[in-house]
Amino acid sequence: MIIAMAADHGGFELKNKVKEHLREQKDENGENYKIVDLGTNSPESVDYPVYGKMCAEAVASGKAQLGLVFCGSGIGISIAANRVKGVRCALVHSVELARLAKQHNNANMLAMGGRFTDPDLALEMVDAWLSEKFEGGRHERRIAMLEK
Repeated sequence: MIIAMAADHGGFELKNKVKEHLREQKDENGENYKIVDLGTNSPESVDYPVYGKMCAEAVASGKAQLGLVFCGSGIGISIAANRVKGVRCALVHSVELARLAKQHNNANMLAMGGRFTDPDLALEMVDAWLSEKFEGGRHERRIAMLEK
């Protein structure tokens, strides 16, 4: 599975911690995750819309199956990602929200705030999201409404 990742300066450190964690994990087929790091690659100030859009376009185009984005709060970069058709990016703050993002919303991207998310919690949230399945059923209709 290919996972695209991107961050602005406020999410740079958290992105790198999650990236290192994922390199040690395996997907549901027992394969190592393939990580596509779209930047930024330093703590110097950059604009989150550029990175949110870049990651979302990688997911929407099929170059990556899933995406993870990070900025200072997670808010701005999630908004940027959600402007790309076909992307459902959920800003999460707990393991339960990460699970629900996949189960109910079939979120193909997660957003987190580098200044507000404990790194250990971020790893737990990513692992929970990756391990969940979309429940379908009543949620299918709602996802279809979002796609219109």
